[in-house]
Amino acid sequence: MSFFTWKDKGLTSDCVSLEAMASRFEETANLMKKLSKKGFKLKKYKKSQLIIHPDPDVFDEWGFISEERPFKQLSLIPEDEIMLNL
Repeated sequence: MSFFTWKDKGLTSDCVSLEAMASRFEETANLMKKLSKKGFKLKKYKKSQLIIHPDPDVFDEWGFISEERPFKQLSLIPEDEIMLNL
């Protein structure tokens, strides 16, 4: 399953006003809502929060880079594509 780690470090540390902080929170909330509607889920793993999606194509459409181990990513490539070097 494709995933990336969500790290909330300094989401508003560069904001200079309460309005800027509110705007940043709203932008982030809107993104999270869009991800949820597209089937992304939050998975807690140890002390991390992972954003996951079962379909690697949807994950790629959003421009995310999966943190899955390379051998797991390679197992998602159908054999006919491997044989054709696609």
